[in-house]
Amino acid sequence: MFNFKAKKMLSKDIGLDLGTASVVVYVDGKGIVLREPSVVAVDTNTDTIVKIGKEAQAMLGRNPDHINVVRPLKEGVISCYDMTQKMIQFFIRRACGNAVLPPRVVICIPTGVTEVEMRAVIDAGTQAGARKTYLVEEPVAAAIGAGIDINSPVGNMIVDIGGGTTDVAVISLGGVVVSESKKIAGDKFDEAIMRYVRRKYNITIGERTAEQIKVRIGAVYEHGEAKTMEVKGRCLVQGLPKVVTLSSKEMLEAMMEPISAILDTICSVIERTPPDLVGDILKHGIVMTGGGSLLYGLDRLIEDVTGIKTRVAKDPVLCVAMGTGQLLSVLDDMTGDKIDLSKRRKQRI
Repeated sequence: MFNFKAKKMLSKDIGLDLGTASVVVYVDGKGIVLREPSVVAVDTNTDTIVKIGKEAQAMLGRNPDHINVVRPLKEGVISCYDMTQKMIQFFIRRACGNAVLPPRVVICIPTGVTEVEMRAVIDAGTQAGARKTYLVEEPVAAAIGAGIDINSPVGNMIVDIGGGTTDVAVISLGGVVVSESKKIAGDKFDEAIMRYVRRKYNITIGERTAEQIKVRIGAVYEHGEAKTMEVKGRCLVQGLPKVVTLSSKEMLEAMMEPISAILDTICSVIERTPPDLVGDILKHGIVMTGGGSLLYGLDRLIEDVTGIKTRVAKDPVLCVAMGTGQLLSVLDDMTGDKIDLSKRRKQRI
């Protein structure tokens, strides 16, 4: 039998930001140890996984017929259980090395997921080798990772824009007071760019090209001086390669639809927030996390629409993983599968 201290030495607990676009792993005592795309490559002839993470992502759009490159998570939830389980197992093993005991794992989930979806994540984590799998709502982890004291009797508003979902929540006294999750985020931004290029220039581009456009010249607020980018695609009329030049001004039109949906969600959450907490939000502002928050001008646009000062957190892409990592300290006090800090109001994280 191992005593508690021996167990801590032989096994390191893990915080896992299991995102639609990427997986970020936090190891107790080490911090962030890896960040990889949530992509799996499968050989359909043998039904075996050949690559996971960056190596699998490099095969997107370049894979032969017998290799299927997929994302096992879609819009924040598991769409392919077996692949998700094997992907989690792969990252746990990389993070833990040759640990004697399997780790306890904290995995974040969007707000509003069903019991079935939560059970799928728990089962996937356990089957992947976790000694015990805990769940935490994504905006809670994001707020903690952004340095917000969520245990105080003050309302804080978090807007977490990931790859598959946007979670908007008002948090106070360790719990979520009002929240809403929309399956509109980074992936929908890419799709909107692809549709725009197809509609305006009659050429088709791939997902990776659309993502590069988003990162390099994507904008929802006008630049002082427009940025441009040459984009290569296939002409839908001739079927031949074609090059066009896109500008950041065009992105304002291209992403209008998904951005409008996110703004509507933020306004909806504010409308349902108790008046006293709205006063807190007006005082402290809105905090943005997730990769989608890096879209140029989105913070200024939210501020213009809501009238509430808005800022992007430091290292917004890592906030959720950092939050899950900080939550590892409370696992000994948890009895259920879902971490509920509202029951631990006297203890700070």
